[in-house]
Amino acid sequence: MNKKVIVGMSGGIDSSVTAYLLQQEGYEVIGVYMKLHDLIENFHEDNIASGKKVARSLGIEYHILDLSSKFKEEVYDYFVGEYLNGNTPNPCVKCNRTIKFGALFDFAKEQGADFLATGHYAKTDGEFIYKAEDDTKDQSYFLAQIKQDVLKHLIFPMNKYRKTEIVKLGSTLPVIKEIAKRKESQEICFVENVYTDIIKKHTDIDLPGLALDTDGNEVGHHKGYMHYTIGKRRGFTVHGAHEPHYVKEIDPNANTIVVCKKDDLGVSKVLIDTLNLFIDKKEFECTVKLRYRTHKIACKVIIEDSEAMIYLDKNVDGVATGQVAVFYDGNKVLGSGFIKKTFQ
Repeated sequence: MNKKVIVGMSGGIDSSVTAYLLQQEGYEVIGVYMKLHDLIENFHEDNIASGKKVARSLGIEYHILDLSSKFKEEVYDYFVGEYLNGNTPNPCVKCNRTIKFGALFDFAKEQGADFLATGHYAKTDGEFIYKAEDDTKDQSYFLAQIKQDVLKHLIFPMNKYRKTEIVKLGSTLPVIKEIAKRKESQEICFVENVYTDIIKKHTDIDLPGLALDTDGNEVGHHKGYMHYTIGKRRGFTVHGAHEPHYVKEIDPNANTIVVCKKDDLGVSKVLIDTLNLFIDKKEFECTVKLRYRTHKIACKVIIEDSEAMIYLDKNVDGVATGQVAVFYDGNKVLGSGFIKKTFQ
């Protein structure tokens, strides 16, 4: 009997080709579309129409799974709450753990599936996650909070392809050819333009306050702390400044931001919590990514109870609380945690 695999089919090129490739390999493929929110007009209608066309062309089942209530609780409310608390959230990491490889994985088990597959660019051997072959599309960072016991049930067919190869392959398949021409989906599925458009639906974000230097002295003004993330260099005033200043800290309770020059922006230590480790060690050396679009930095990690301190080999700028620190050994992901506090 063929192995059964649930494929998360968003209507895009990557997940559509994923379903095709797995069917070619002999799997019994079932497509599932996750309805996560109603925040963008015609968002689902267009995606579901594409997904249904592909499913019909492949002759597979296609389910619509409404996870909007759980998504609001686990991802959307978390996203809003983190900005209100002066942090910089990572909703995609949270969604992958709780929704795509949480609720969807539970649905796959209920359907008696052997595996769950998605169009993510990453690898897994059942114990670890690895970077994808295509560095420019690698999504291992966003998968680093997935529970380890889920990994042995996952398939990532994109892992050995470059994006250009997937588009080329998709363009040779009748129905998928139409999808290959579509615009890529935005990074955060419910943010159409900028994150502040979401936050201002829930609170007044235009609350002028003071900009302070690192000694606590008033040096200027800002338009409301929720407009800023760590490392931002525009949108506030520093009296008499002749050099660029950057946001170093955010205090939501006092509605203040601390600003500094470039030389004072770096941190040498980072405290993380919400640990998700694929190795059983209390101390180790590795490299770490402290944000998705950054380079890996060599570091030493010391774990104590439910937290870990990361000692960086060199200072790193723009490290934001709320973001995710992901540990690597070469291309292998060792684990991750959410940034709780930074130190100079």
